Amino acid sequence: MSQTITRRGAPMNVAGKLPQPGDKLPPMRLTGSDLADVGLDAFVGKAKIFNIFPSLDTPTCALSVKQFNARVETMNDVVLLQVSADLPFAHKRFCAAEGLENGVTLSMMRDKTFAADYGVLIEDGGMAGLCARAVIVADADDTVVYSQLVSEIAEEPDYDAAIAALENR
Repeated sequence: MSQTITRRGAPMNVAGKLPQPGDKLPPMRLTGSDLADVGLDAFVGKAKIFNIFPSLDTPTCALSVKQFNARVETMNDVVLLQVSADLPFAHKRFCAAEGLENGVTLSMMRDKTFAADYGVLIEDGGMAGLCARAVIVADADDTVVYSQLVSEIAEEPDYDAAIAALENR
Protein backbone atom coordinates (compact mmCIF):
# COMPACT_ATOMS: atom_id res chain seq x y z
CA MET A 1 0.00 0.00 0.00
CA SER A 2 1.31 3.43 -0.88
CA GLN A 3 0.19 6.92 0.02
CA THR A 4 1.22 10.24 -1.47
CA ILE A 5 2.53 13.30 0.34
CA THR A 6 4.17 16.41 -1.07
CA ARG A 7 7.36 18.36 -0.57
CA ARG A 8 6.74 21.95 -1.61
CA GLY A 9 3.98 20.66 -3.87
CA ALA A 10 6.00 17.87 -5.53
CA PRO A 11 4.48 14.44 -4.89
CA MET A 12 6.36 11.67 -3.07
CA ASN A 13 5.17 8.12 -2.45
CA VAL A 14 5.14 6.73 1.09
CA ALA A 15 5.25 2.96 1.59
CA GLY A 16 3.23 1.06 4.13
CA LYS A 17 0.15 1.87 6.14
CA LEU A 18 0.21 4.34 9.00
CA PRO A 19 -1.28 2.65 12.08
CA GLN A 20 -4.85 3.89 12.60
CA PRO A 21 -6.90 4.34 15.80
CA GLY A 22 -7.75 0.92 17.16
CA ASP A 23 -4.67 -0.76 15.63
CA LYS A 24 -1.92 -2.26 17.78
CA LEU A 25 1.52 -0.74 17.28
CA PRO A 26 3.80 -2.90 15.14
CA PRO A 27 6.94 -4.20 16.87
CA MET A 28 10.00 -2.00 16.50
CA ARG A 29 13.69 -2.14 17.19
CA LEU A 30 15.43 1.24 16.94
CA THR A 31 18.70 2.64 18.28
CA GLY A 32 18.77 4.90 21.34
CA SER A 33 21.19 7.73 22.07
CA ASP A 34 23.38 5.26 24.01
CA LEU A 35 23.56 3.03 20.88
CA ALA A 36 21.47 0.32 22.57
CA ASP A 37 18.58 -1.36 20.78
CA VAL A 38 15.19 -0.08 21.96
CA GLY A 39 11.81 -1.74 21.45
CA LEU A 40 8.29 -1.12 22.65
CA ASP A 41 9.07 -3.31 25.66
CA ALA A 42 11.17 -0.43 27.05
CA PHE A 43 8.00 1.65 27.51
CA VAL A 44 5.55 -0.84 29.03
CA GLY A 45 2.72 0.85 30.92
CA LYS A 46 3.25 4.27 29.34
CA ALA A 47 1.25 6.08 26.72
CA LYS A 48 3.38 7.00 23.73
CA ILE A 49 3.67 9.90 21.32
CA PHE A 50 5.73 9.05 18.24
CA ASN A 51 7.01 12.22 16.60
CA ILE A 52 8.39 10.83 13.34
CA PHE A 53 10.30 13.11 10.96
CA PRO A 54 12.97 13.10 8.22
CA SER A 55 15.91 14.84 9.95
CA LEU A 56 16.74 17.24 12.75
CA ASP A 57 18.70 19.23 10.17
CA THR A 58 15.53 20.80 8.78
CA PRO A 59 13.72 23.72 10.41
CA THR A 60 10.28 22.07 10.60
CA CYS A 61 11.68 18.86 12.10
CA ALA A 62 13.67 20.78 14.70
CA LEU A 63 10.58 22.83 15.56
CA SER A 64 8.41 19.72 15.99
CA VAL A 65 10.94 18.19 18.37
CA LYS A 66 10.99 21.37 20.46
CA GLN A 67 7.18 21.75 20.40
CA PHE A 68 6.44 18.19 21.50
CA ASN A 69 9.19 18.35 24.12
CA ALA A 70 7.55 21.41 25.69
CA ARG A 71 4.03 19.97 25.51
CA VAL A 72 4.85 16.71 27.33
CA GLU A 73 6.87 18.36 30.11
CA THR A 74 4.16 17.84 32.75
CA MET A 75 2.82 14.51 31.46
CA ASN A 76 4.23 11.86 33.79
CA ASP A 77 2.56 8.83 32.25
CA VAL A 78 3.60 9.62 28.66
CA VAL A 79 6.81 8.93 26.80
CA LEU A 80 7.74 11.06 23.79
CA LEU A 81 9.56 9.05 21.12
CA GLN A 82 11.35 11.25 18.58
CA VAL A 83 12.18 9.05 15.56
CA SER A 84 14.25 9.83 12.47
CA ALA A 85 17.06 8.50 10.30
CA ASP A 86 19.53 10.82 12.06
CA LEU A 87 22.37 9.10 13.87
CA PRO A 88 22.12 8.91 17.67
CA PHE A 89 25.09 11.30 17.90
CA ALA A 90 23.15 13.98 16.03
CA HIS A 91 20.09 13.41 18.24
CA LYS A 92 22.20 13.75 21.39
CA ARG A 93 23.99 16.87 20.13
CA PHE A 94 20.74 18.57 19.07
CA CYS A 95 18.94 17.87 22.35
CA ALA A 96 21.95 19.05 24.39
CA ALA A 97 22.27 22.26 22.38
CA GLU A 98 18.53 22.99 22.73
CA GLY A 99 18.26 21.92 26.39
CA LEU A 100 15.65 19.26 25.54
CA GLU A 101 15.16 16.57 28.17
CA ASN A 102 11.57 15.34 27.82
CA GLY A 103 11.86 12.91 24.94
CA VAL A 104 13.59 9.73 23.90
CA THR A 105 15.42 10.04 20.59
CA LEU A 106 15.48 6.95 18.40
CA SER A 107 17.39 6.33 15.17
CA MET A 108 16.57 4.01 12.27
CA MET A 109 20.30 3.47 11.66
CA ARG A 110 20.09 -0.31 12.23
CA ASP A 111 16.46 -1.06 11.42
CA LYS A 112 15.29 0.17 8.05
CA THR A 113 12.03 -1.80 8.40
CA PHE A 114 10.60 0.62 10.99
CA ALA A 115 9.62 3.21 8.39
CA ALA A 116 7.76 0.71 6.19
CA ASP A 117 6.17 -1.07 9.18
CA TYR A 118 4.87 2.27 10.50
CA GLY A 119 3.77 3.56 7.07
CA VAL A 120 6.22 6.45 6.83
CA LEU A 121 8.92 5.27 4.37
CA ILE A 122 9.47 7.80 1.59
CA GLU A 123 9.99 5.70 -1.53
CA ASP A 124 11.14 8.16 -4.17
CA GLY A 125 12.72 11.51 -4.86
CA GLY A 126 15.57 13.15 -3.04
CA MET A 127 14.22 12.11 0.35
CA ALA A 128 13.86 8.41 -0.50
CA GLY A 129 14.71 6.23 2.49
CA LEU A 130 13.81 8.87 5.07
CA CYS A 131 10.66 9.04 7.17
CA ALA A 132 7.68 11.14 6.22
CA ARG A 133 6.44 13.51 8.93
CA ALA A 134 3.90 11.73 11.10
CA VAL A 135 2.52 11.53 14.62
CA ILE A 136 1.20 8.38 16.24
CA VAL A 137 -0.29 8.38 19.73
CA ALA A 138 -0.85 5.10 21.54
CA ASP A 139 -2.19 4.23 24.98
CA ALA A 140 -0.29 2.24 27.62
CA ASP A 141 -1.44 -1.01 25.95
CA ASP A 142 0.09 0.03 22.58
CA THR A 143 -3.29 0.65 20.96
CA VAL A 144 -3.27 3.62 18.60
CA VAL A 145 -5.62 6.42 19.63
CA TYR A 146 -4.51 9.02 17.05
CA SER A 147 -2.38 9.16 13.92
CA GLN A 148 -1.51 11.78 11.34
CA LEU A 149 0.59 11.52 8.21
CA VAL A 150 1.34 15.17 7.42
CA SER A 151 0.37 15.68 3.79
CA GLU A 152 2.94 18.43 3.07
CA ILE A 153 6.27 17.49 4.62
CA ALA A 154 7.30 21.12 5.14
CA GLU A 155 4.28 21.69 7.44
CA GLU A 156 4.10 21.02 11.17
CA PRO A 157 1.97 18.24 12.62
CA ASP A 158 -1.24 18.97 14.52
CA TYR A 159 0.19 19.18 18.05
CA ASP A 160 -3.15 20.06 19.63
CA ALA A 161 -4.93 17.02 18.15
CA ALA A 162 -2.16 14.68 19.33
CA ILE A 163 -2.23 16.04 22.88
CA ALA A 164 -6.05 16.01 22.94
CA ALA A 165 -5.99 12.33 21.95
CA LEU A 166 -3.80 11.63 24.98
CA GLU A 167 -6.05 13.56 27.30
CA ASN A 168 -9.17 11.81 25.98
CA ARG A 169 -7.87 8.22 25.99
